[in-house]
Amino acid sequence: MTNIISLALFKAHIGSDELIDPGALGGLAAGTDELLQHYLDAAESRAVAMLGKPLSDFTPVPIDIKQAILQLAAHFYANRETVLVGTSGNEIPYGVADLLRPYRVQVTGYVRT
Repeated sequence: MTNIISLALFKAHIGSDELIDPGALGGLAAGTDELLQHYLDAAESRAVAMLGKPLSDFTPVPIDIKQAILQLAAHFYANRETVLVGTSGNEIPYGVADLLRPYRVQVTGYVRT
């Protein structure tokens, strides 16, 4: 995995003191770093799938791609279940898809194989 976003930056992004302090919540916080890294890895993998090319193709990786990964990882962290009940939501402007769109591989028409 490329890991273009550091765990420290992700913790700052989600802004939770309990997650930043490794001793927080007694023994419950022991697996927090591993869980947060998992969300970062999943978000990065999803971004690569949406882009249609690896992040190594970008030197340096554009800041809006990094922002999309942060947003997606935060979404994975905040919404840990597959179904949300009793909520109403709308996609925010300049969300993940909008941030990644300018860098996506566009395929139109016939592609010779």
